[in-house]
Amino acid sequence: MISRRSCVFSSAAALLVAACDARVPGVAAPSTAGSAPVPASSPASSLAASAVDAASAPAASAESAASSPGAPGRPPIFVLNSLDATISVIDPVTMTELRRLPTGKEPHHLYLSPDEKSLLVANAVGNTITLVDPRTGQIQRTMTDIIDPYQLRFSPDMKWFVTAANRLNHIDIYRVTRPAAGGFELALAKRTATGKTPSHVIIDTKSTVVYGSIQDDDQITSIDLATQTTRWTVPSGKMPADVFLSADDKTLFVGLTGDSVVEAYDVSVNPPKLVKRIPTGAGAHAFRAWGDKRHVLVSNRVANTISRIDTQTLTVVDNYPAPSGPDCMDLSPDRKFIFVASRWAGKLTVIDTEQKKVVRQINVGKSPHGVWTLEHAGRL
Repeated sequence: MISRRSCVFSSAAALLVAACDARVPGVAAPSTAGSAPVPASSPASSLAASAVDAASAPAASAESAASSPGAPGRPPIFVLNSLDATISVIDPVTMTELRRLPTGKEPHHLYLSPDEKSLLVANAVGNTITLVDPRTGQIQRTMTDIIDPYQLRFSPDMKWFVTAANRLNHIDIYRVTRPAAGGFELALAKRTATGKTPSHVIIDTKSTVVYGSIQDDDQITSIDLATQTTRWTVPSGKMPADVFLSADDKTLFVGLTGDSVVEAYDVSVNPPKLVKRIPTGAGAHAFRAWGDKRHVLVSNRVANTISRIDTQTLTVVDNYPAPSGPDCMDLSPDRKFIFVASRWAGKLTVIDTEQKKVVRQINVGKSPHGVWTLEHAGRL
């Protein structure tokens, strides 16, 4: 079986990646079904009113990027471009690309340290992590010898750091030390072998348990952080990708990229119990909390939609158009705008959640994946 990532980085990635990532029979090329046109006019909001419609504009030149002052006091929006090994730094006021930062080979996910001092970029094939200042968009340093960090998480107490080695089939748990001089250092505590293609991980609010998806073996797993021992590994639906925990840590949501549903598991029991399969859209993939401790967004990469799930009733309560293979997302503080990476189009797409339509698209690099900004709605 061909794994998701080997398909993404084939020479024909632009045509094959949707089918490979979704593992859905009959999908042979990126679909644009459900895509909404980008309007010429802006909605009545400060974000869209000041935004430059970049759907057809070229990326900012090095000269203009260097001279742009950005937004004083406003942190940038970061978009990770996996096939370019760069990060696009986006001005949140003009919604234009200021510059691109180089990363290591095959960067995939972004994650903010709990102290909000560093944005971490997981360079999977480069075996490195690039640290970026989330306020200035400047590179701080590069951490080496972090083996295949495809996806990554800090525990909320910042005592543990976990990576999923997508190529090499293991989950690594690191102890975190915080020197008096500032920053942090990582020391490998345990490397746990998994099934084929560990994909995403999440840690509970108590910093005690990590949950992970094993994509190509159709499994989910749980590891105790204190002892670094596996608690359980159980079968899941087709090609599990991102995982998300309810605010009370009792329900684990699993996006099935090889299906059109999100599975909800009761993880307060051991082994966990499948509670419900929630229909969302083909290629259910990445999660983003709505910020009210009750709802969560999931991007449906083949359906080209984003669904909002009520984590208490386990039902879909809203849907939004999201063109060209929606992947990772971030959300404005007032929840009026979703910022989503459109993988097949090479754009950052801005969705108005009240009007339920696309209002902006900004050109970024090839195969944009992670999206992150300090100016966001809550993470729970």
